[in-house]
Order: sequence, then C-alpha cells, then structure tokens
Amino acid sequence: MATQTKRRRVAGPVGGGDAAPDPVAGFLSWCRQVGLELSPKVAVSRQGTVAGYGMVARESVQPGELLFAVPRAALLSQHTCSIGGLLERERGTLQSQSGWVPLLLALLHELQAPASPWSPYFALWPELGRLEHPMFWPEEERRRLLQGTGVPEAVEKDLANIRSEYYSIVLPFMEAHPDLFSPRVRSLDLYRQLVALVMAYSFQEPLEEEEDEKEPNSPLMVPAADILNHLANHNANLEYSPNCLRMVATQLIPKGHEIFNTYGQMANWQLIHMYGFAEPYPDNTDDTADIQMVTVREAALQGTKVEAERLLLYERWDFLCKLEMVGEEGAFVIGREEVLTEEELTTTLKVLCMPAEEFREFKDQDGWGDNKREEDSLTITNIPKLKASWRHLLRDSVLLTLQTYATDLKSEQDLLSNEVYTRLSWREQQALQEAEFTLDGTTHL
Repeated sequence: MATQTKRRRVAGPVGGGDAAPDPVAGFLSWCRQVGLELSPKVAVSRQGTVAGYGMVARESVQPGELLFAVPRAALLSQHTCSIGGLLERERGTLQSQSGWVPLLLALLHELQAPASPWSPYFALWPELGRLEHPMFWPEEERRRLLQGTGVPEAVEKDLANIRSEYYSIVLPFMEAHPDLFSPRVRSLDLYRQLVALVMAYSFQEPLEEEEDEKEPNSPLMVPAADILNHLANHNANLEYSPNCLRMVATQLIPKGHEIFNTYGQMANWQLIHMYGFAEPYPDNTDDTADIQMVTVREAALQGTKVEAERLLLYERWDFLCKLEMVGEEGAFVIGREEVLTEEELTTTLKVLCMPAEEFREFKDQDGWGDNKREEDSLTITNIPKLKASWRHLLRDSVLLTLQTYATDLKSEQDLLSNEVYTRLSWREQQALQEAEFTLDGTTHL
C-alpha cells in the first residue's frame, strides 16, 4: 500500500482548529521527539516532487544508505493507539472482509483527540475531502472515463462493502463507546474517506516464509514512509526489522532528485483504483493489459453454430473452472514481454480449441499427463507462432476487449501528443494514461 494522491493538503484533527502554520516543521520536531531518524541528506519538500509533499535528496545518496528509520513505537496501528487494549479485547466483534476495521477505529479515535501523539503527523495528511480515488468521482464520470478498465465495477464493490462494514460493525461499536468517539466522527462519509486513506497510505508488513499459512498482518500507518511518492523504477525500499522500519536507497540518488518508494508491481488500473493516479505511459514497466476470462468464453461462443456446439463449449468451460484455471470474475494478465497468467491462458486456449474427442480424453484424465510444449509459450514474441485456432480465439478476445473502451488506440495517442491534453482535467489525464497500455498492448497481440 501507501502512496501520494495528486493533491496533498493539510488535514488537521477532525473538528479541530486551523492547521499548524508550518506543518513540515511541526512534523520534523515530532520526528525528533519520537526518535524517528531522518538522514541529513534528505528533506521533506513540496518543491521538486511529482505530487504534493515528497522527499528529496539534499546531497547525493549512495545505494544501501539509510534514508530514515521509524521506531515501531512511532507507528500508528490498532496495537499502538490509545484504545489498543479495547480493540484487542473486542477483536472478535471487529472481524470484517477487509480486515481494516481496528485500524480505522484507531484513526477515528486519534483524529478527534486533541492531545493525540500523532497530531503533527496528521498535519501532513491530504485533506480528506479532496482525495482523488475513483470512489469519490461522480458515478457518470467514473463510468465514462474508466469504461473497460474494470475500475468502475471494483469501486461499486468497494462502496457496497464499506457501507455494510460501517453500519454493521463500525457505527455500533462507536455508539457503544460514546466517550471515545464524538458524534462528529460517526459519519459514513468520513469512514469512506479514511478507508481510501488506509488503502493509499498504509503499509502491511510481509509474513515470514514460515508464516505463509497465517492471516496477513494488519495494516499500519508509517510516518515518513508514506510521504514518499511511487515509481515503478523506484530508488528506495522499506525494510522491516524487530525494532524499526528502515527506508534504504536501492540505487544512486543524485542531489536534488526525488526519492521514490514502490507499492508493489502495480498496473495503472490498480494505481488509479487504490491510489487515485497513474504513471504516465509508457513509464510504468509493471503495467498490464487484462482480458477478462469470461470475454474469452464469449469469443469462443461466437464461433459456435448449433446448440450442441454451445453446450460442449460450456462443458469445456465448466471443466476449466474445476481445474481452477478460470472464474467468472478473473482476468488473463498480459505484461510487456509475456502473459503473466501463462498457465491459465495456455490451458484455456488448449481446452477451448482442442477437437471434441481429444477433449473427452483430456477430461477423463482430469487434465493431467499433458506436457507443456515450447512452441505454446505465451511470450509476446511467440504469440504469432501459436496454433491458428489459438491465435484466432485470442484475436477475437482482444477485439471484444477493445470494444469495451470508448475510444481507439489512434485517438488516444493523438490526444496524448496534442496540446489539448494539457487542458484535460486531472481525472481525464489519469484515465487516458491508464487506458493507453491496454489499448496498445492488446492491439499488438
């Protein structure tokens, strides 16, 4: 998790007075008080950053140098907040699909507390009413600008889950503890804003290898670390140790250059959905183009002529579902050099395209005993060498995918290179950057 949205402004305590006149100075003073060590080679700044606050190198930084260290006591989580004991005792009633409810309740409490230890940290938060996540866009604008990306559908699910979580878990808990939660924080709108903030700014400590079977760690807020903006070609990385979290340079950072963290290998549609921005095309080396799994099924159905063929195709699809290769909500993911869901797409093309008699035999063997051939490799350069039936199904699937977008590749490329682009709204620009790789990547399949 964790990133910056386009516009960062001072948040301040909920219902509090004016923000500190110099939030950066207040934050740096707080850092010294809590033992958060910033290297003298770095500076928190609005100048020379891609979006609002960021961190910039005052001097040249070498790979492996420590940029800052955050003691675990300075982290804001369900365990470190002032109502941590209560949240732990009540954790059974705070279970949710997201797993974020305890942290969100901690934030709701600390934001309204005038003496919260994290108040100087909150002063660097973005203004909650100006977050750029698509969940705050008007529905018409969201569907018009992000049609075909899958983001509108994901946002609708988010909003439904947030509403359900708030009224079934969060509000009853706050009403049961009126001394801890003032009426001004009992608001679905504020809760939605904090969900977006946690989605964009929180971190999740990875599990150790031997802990793979455990539930994921709860999210937590990491002061200083969440100031860094994101870049696929990042130059810093967050390391976890028993006593602190350390941000370390991963490559040479020249004086005056911005320091970038990474929030994972994120496609532009994921960046827009979770963080409210996209990397300019073609800079995001982690960008992907998705073909919905059901779109491949629809493309295959186009080639059926009689009811018996359609029934056989659905039988093939049900078998792929049994093999856990496809699902009604899944997608085949195409990267810059290869299909990232190669096994799933290869198996799907093979099962949907093989002769009926071969499928019966394949099904009887539960799909086992079939060796992957080198010529079936789904690297981008090898796709033209696939069997003709595979290529045709893939082409038809791409064409159906492209039809879900409101514009074509040439129109989008013309707009990117035109001065009109500079006059587009922020949301229009981000939507255009998101669509570009999908249109370009699928067109070249």
